[in-house]
Amino acid sequence: MEKARIKLDLVIPSVLLDAGAGAVWKFHEIETHRDYNRSEGLGVASFHMFMQGAFCGDRKSLKSDVDGLKNLMAHDIEKSFQVSATNPLVGVEGRVRLLNNLGAAIENNPEIFKDGRPGNIIDYLVTKYGKTIPATALLRAVLDGLGPIWPGRQTFEGTNLGDLWNHSQYGQIAFHKLSQWMTYSLVEPIEEAGIKITGAEELTGLAEYRNGGLLLDSGLISFRNANDAVKTWAPDSDLIIEWRALTVYFLDVIGARVQQALNKSPSEFPLAKVLEGGTWWAGRRIAAEKREGGGPPLNIQSDGTVF
Repeated sequence: MEKARIKLDLVIPSVLLDAGAGAVWKFHEIETHRDYNRSEGLGVASFHMFMQGAFCGDRKSLKSDVDGLKNLMAHDIEKSFQVSATNPLVGVEGRVRLLNNLGAAIENNPEIFKDGRPGNIIDYLVTKYGKTIPATALLRAVLDGLGPIWPGRQTFEGTNLGDLWNHSQYGQIAFHKLSQWMTYSLVEPIEEAGIKITGAEELTGLAEYRNGGLLLDSGLISFRNANDAVKTWAPDSDLIIEWRALTVYFLDVIGARVQQALNKSPSEFPLAKVLEGGTWWAGRRIAAEKREGGGPPLNIQSDGTVF
């Protein structure tokens, strides 16, 4: 259980640091003399940051806790992620704010996060569900425990609604992309502790720029107005909301086709596997073929918390 807590203490902050890095930034790993960019770079950088004790109040222990997360500053991220004028990272302030907010959310929810550690979410789940936990219950715990961390979002009766946006014609549309990404990422460490997660196939696809980029770059969907491709869009714009909604819908369609082709049921080959080994990688590959640097097919104003 303690091994699982440590892994979750790493995974939860790492996922929150994994919004789009931009086309220029990279991380040089001294031990291997290798350079990593985009999601791999963010993952490797956050791993080394954790191993240095940066997420813990004593700045040395291999864990994350309230004091460590609440007291992180932008220069801590910039130092650990090797940010400079020639190696800029998109959304540093947004990432720091998320980790600070994570610390505050943990502090304010001792029922889910006892002892002030994000990794103690596993204790909460085992206490409530035993050794078999529905994936939807894991998502529910993530939404309840981490909902307050998202900045500048809509609220209802004092509750932060997270990755939910208001479309001018269709009203409120919820995606919870990072929350579901977080949920998918927590499954393996929890299962390694001898706990079974069921019903992963009930979660949706992720409305982010690799999956959505695949739809645009492949021509499966297209712009009503071709000029929209060169404009810069905020995450709350109608066009981005529609793009993300179509991404979730078509990922279900693609997932069903893949399962049929492989003669697998949704439980045997859940959508998470279609994303991890299929659409996400295909989206990255086609982006690299079409654009130098492999950026998304849309210009997005990322604040470090959405894409």
